[in-house]
Amino acid sequence: MNTRFLQGTCSLASLTIAIVALSGFSAQAQTRKNAAAPARVPGTASTSSSGLRTQRQVAQNVAPGRTTLSGPSYIGIGGNLIGFGGDSPLSERSFAIISKIGLTNNLSLRPSVLVTDTPPVFLVPLTVDFPVQSVTPNGQINLAPYLGGGAVVSTNDGAKAGFLLTGGIDVPLSPRFTANAAANVGFIDGAEVGLTVGVGYNF
Repeated sequence: MNTRFLQGTCSLASLTIAIVALSGFSAQAQTRKNAAAPARVPGTASTSSSGLRTQRQVAQNVAPGRTTLSGPSYIGIGGNLIGFGGDSPLSERSFAIISKIGLTNNLSLRPSVLVTDTPPVFLVPLTVDFPVQSVTPNGQINLAPYLGGGAVVSTNDGAKAGFLLTGGIDVPLSPRFTANAAANVGFIDGAEVGLTVGVGYNF
């Protein structure tokens, strides 16, 4: 179990660092491209359309680790409490390392790893984040839903990848912590379903 946990933790950390580095390089390259664009005569249609495109690009620039509509980025721990449909950690009770990496105002990458005494399973979904909504009159309880899809990778008997559907909610607990609940449906050798609950530390 300890070996599996360390493998899962190291793999998730490496994946997160690689994503942040790659996204940062892409954003830097886009900034240089915009800076190198030739100046156009003000008032022309070309200038207007170019300005609109530039504004859209600035609004959608990828900034890994940023806050999105659903709240800040985080990394945390939890558990896959309910599962069925297979024999991997996705469909069994398992320890979970969860994370959210905000990319744009409404897009996030949410890599996670599920660990038991069998080889770990990696979940890498890209999600659309929705604004935080209050569910009580006094605003003491707030929820922020999200939906998305991506890849699920099983490391049992060699690496196998499949499609992943995910949906969940982030619940702000304090300026430092966010609770999360997510339903994940993975398709590798068949459909597997899991419900993960955890708490993340905001960064």
